[in-house]
Amino acid sequence: MDMLYNSDTFSVMHLQVDDAVTPVRPDVPALARHGFEIVDKRSGKEIYLEGSWAEQFQAHLRAWQENAPTQEEVEDTLAGYAELAQNPVVVH
Repeated sequence: MDMLYNSDTFSVMHLQVDDAVTPVRPDVPALARHGFEIVDKRSGKEIYLEGSWAEQFQAHLRAWQENAPTQEEVEDTLAGYAELAQNPVVVH
């Protein structure tokens, strides 16, 4: 798990699958593939992006690496994803 971004408003974590890890509890599903967790600190909600959503977000990350966006541009993009957030942050 890597923290990619952290501000007063948002935090973004990249969760990666480690094929070498065996589940501690067989009754708890293991992470199937990588994804991104975006936490909106203002609303106390989070969203987990996987699959095509994660691929789309990863494209944003690659573009940011090439173009060095302003914090406002990053926050605007994260706010767009955060509009989809439904899950309250319980433990972080």
